[in-house]
Amino acid sequence: MPKQLRWAEVEAAELAAHPVVAEALERCAFPDSSPLCCAVSGGADSAALLILAVATGQTVRAIHVDHGLRPESGADAAAVVELGAQLGVEVAVHCVDLPDGANLEARARAARRALFPSDVLTGHTADDRAETVLLQLLRGGAVDALASMATAGRPLLWLRRRDTEAVCAAVGYEPLMDASNRDVRFRRNRVRHEVLPLLADVMGRDPVPLLVRAAELAGDERELLDALACEIDPTDASELDAAPVALARRAVRRWLRDEHPPDAASVERVLAVARGEAIGCEVVGGRRVIRRSGRLVLETPANPEGS
Repeated sequence: MPKQLRWAEVEAAELAAHPVVAEALERCAFPDSSPLCCAVSGGADSAALLILAVATGQTVRAIHVDHGLRPESGADAAAVVELGAQLGVEVAVHCVDLPDGANLEARARAARRALFPSDVLTGHTADDRAETVLLQLLRGGAVDALASMATAGRPLLWLRRRDTEAVCAAVGYEPLMDASNRDVRFRRNRVRHEVLPLLADVMGRDPVPLLVRAAELAGDERELLDALACEIDPTDASELDAAPVALARRAVRRWLRDEHPPDAASVERVLAVARGEAIGCEVVGGRRVIRRSGRLVLETPANPEGS
């Protein structure tokens, strides 16, 4: 058993030399640019993210978001600040007013994203990626769903939760436990605690590496399809109609995308317009696509003539 670090006195070089930390760090993909900005909730994954970021030797800062949903959330914030202090990292704490109710998980995620800089790093692991693959497939997704959870901004995607727990143990940090992570109101928690264990029992092996491998292969295929789809002009009805349907769909998705990609039904309606089966259709965001002289024109509420 490797010696536990006296982390009240630990420095980056000592962290990096610890066998558990060093082995985990070899499987991470931290960017070379400083400072590294880490989102830290205080759980094992995000705490390990902060510890490993410090072990890189780069300048590190951290952000903690207190959603105010639990009586102990203030104590959690204090624990994260203390963790940062022990590691020589300043922690910025942001408090948000987020009442309980419908779509709580999505609203909490949106609140965090609004506070995080674009280069923030998160502590998602291979287990999170496997869960996301299953959730996306159950929503009816295809290659893009299978390739879900991009690696950018997620340096721990090649670690398992047991690895992040081991990193925390190596420095003597006891991760915070959020009871909401076991709340079966949230579909992800049911996938984590019920579906994946059932799959492991059915298959007789851990399904997470298999799902992650499938995601990586699908990601390579997605990159190829995106490159080919970039050569298609989605406003040229004839070109769009003549293209292989998989590429045509991607070209239309790229064209219609704003903050979020369009739904599959909107894409199919646009392809019907390109084929001449309709002169126009409604798409997401209150917009409309119409066909004029062989061209597809995207009209928006603020620009009704599409000019």
